[in-house]
Amino acid sequence: MTKTSIPERNEIDDKFKWRLEDIFSSDKKWEEAAETVKKELPEFKKYEGHLKDDAQTFFNFLKFSDKVSQLIEKVYVYANMRLHQDSRSSFYQSQTNKAEMLMVDLSNSTSSFVPEITNIPDDTTKKFMSEKPELKIYAHYIESITRKKEHVLSPNEEALLAKMGSFSNSAEDIFSMLNDADITFPKIKDENGDEVELTKGRYIQFMESKNREVRKSAFNALYETYEKLKHTIAAAYYSNVKKDVFYSQVRKYPSSIAAALDDDKIPSKVYDNLISSVHKYLPLMHRYVKIRKKLLGLDELHMYDLYAPLVEDADMKITYDKAKQIVIKALAPMGDDYVSSLKKGLEGGWIDVYENKGKRGGAYSWGAYGVHPYVLLNHTNNLNSVFTLVHEMGHAMHSYYTWKTQPYVYSGHKIFVAEVASTCNESLLMEYMLKNTTDKKTRMYLINYFLEQFKGTFFRQAMFAEFEKKCHELVENGEPLTCDGMCEIYRKLNEQYFGDGLVIDKHIDFEWARIPHFYSAFYVYQYSTGYTAAIALSRKILKEGKPAVDKYIDFLSNGSSKYSIDLLKSAGVDMTKVEPFEEAMSVFEKLLDDMEKEI
Repeated sequence: MTKTSIPERNEIDDKFKWRLEDIFSSDKKWEEAAETVKKELPEFKKYEGHLKDDAQTFFNFLKFSDKVSQLIEKVYVYANMRLHQDSRSSFYQSQTNKAEMLMVDLSNSTSSFVPEITNIPDDTTKKFMSEKPELKIYAHYIESITRKKEHVLSPNEEALLAKMGSFSNSAEDIFSMLNDADITFPKIKDENGDEVELTKGRYIQFMESKNREVRKSAFNALYETYEKLKHTIAAAYYSNVKKDVFYSQVRKYPSSIAAALDDDKIPSKVYDNLISSVHKYLPLMHRYVKIRKKLLGLDELHMYDLYAPLVEDADMKITYDKAKQIVIKALAPMGDDYVSSLKKGLEGGWIDVYENKGKRGGAYSWGAYGVHPYVLLNHTNNLNSVFTLVHEMGHAMHSYYTWKTQPYVYSGHKIFVAEVASTCNESLLMEYMLKNTTDKKTRMYLINYFLEQFKGTFFRQAMFAEFEKKCHELVENGEPLTCDGMCEIYRKLNEQYFGDGLVIDKHIDFEWARIPHFYSAFYVYQYSTGYTAAIALSRKILKEGKPAVDKYIDFLSNGSSKYSIDLLKSAGVDMTKVEPFEEAMSVFEKLLDDMEKEI
């Protein structure tokens, strides 16, 4: 790979690519599976209206539903991950569309069963479980449905909502294609004065440049590109918010945020505690901004200076092979079983490492039950990429332990706990690196990086969460969402969160326009809460050793077999209280103290 061009996928060594053949050995096998799903779907008809007939029928339905859902999940994941390798591929665009339509067909075929399960009397389900003990495994699943009786509509209404599935994600799909396939950025000059192509994958690399003009050029080029598309993106996001509000209203929730949180039975006070705690501790963030300004020796600190390295000689270039070794050592406190399984993932075709033309930006962990997890990266040989690797492997190991332990019905993870697994890994990595660093300048660099994690994962995601809340409240109150209105909201939040020590550049007003997670309503707050819980859990692991590790592995292994709040409580963290937030902020404050001592 050259510095000035992005390779085509076939130019990258296979050892740096994930092995999707572990899901389906060929596209033909995928087609066969898709056809099997299509043939199986009509079988749901024979169960309609009969779930309360007897225990055996109810059990047969649940097992059949698991079987079909598991297969369609593999079909859907495979097609999408093939497309994410190169979103320009018309073949995989077509396969993905087919998979999405199958998901809609599954939703249509099963739409009547949630209300049907809801209407089965509690005494009947208890009787069924007594008669057929195999049903007891579904107890939590059934309770998670029946507790929301007041929000379930009639079978006909549910069927109608299911049919809307074919276009309910249109706004997200439009933004995704615009953001991943169609958008192009201009070239900028790098540190050597060479013209290089700006991409989303390279953006953070440029923002970490020691050359201020490179940072400024990348910042301006990125946001000027989004600004040209601002009305289209604003229309897409407005449509997405209206969809959220529509679904919450027809399901009789008081608000879209209440609907989103109720899916995992998250008390609203968790969201409220986050926002109020962030506001309480914003002076710490303002203090950090002033430290950064002082260390950089600037008269004015701008948005494009927020990721600049504070220590000139701490230029940490980390290859992918070195990153893997660091991650293995950092996660040693998790125990031998965790580490050996981690190594298997790092070397076993789980990971797609480098950027190529048309590849989806960012990073994620995904996969299908019955196979191993997968991780998509866009590795760029810097410290941030090491943290991305350890973060996504946290997700992957969460899936690995859950899939090894739980039946399919509990194989997923609610985002509220999924981000705990990933950020706990990040916290352990940082503790390892700080412990094994004696060089003063490198230590300052790492302390600042840890502070940046707080800024980016706790404060920044909380700011995103507040932006989402304000946007949804406007629409719920009958107000329109306009591009200018969203820019104004976003600017005021930046002013509030960063304080008067930072120049809030005009271009940052458009940052909301490039955030994909906004299309999954009230998703991002869980990064902040997850980070908070992860700080607490990582310290338990380091202080208590095996007892804490055993609880943590049990947490990873439980999947969605309990509500997220209860899963975390069993691991030792109660997110309905303010104490975890206060503990996290005490760590942040100590890091600020350490940074000031090092200056």
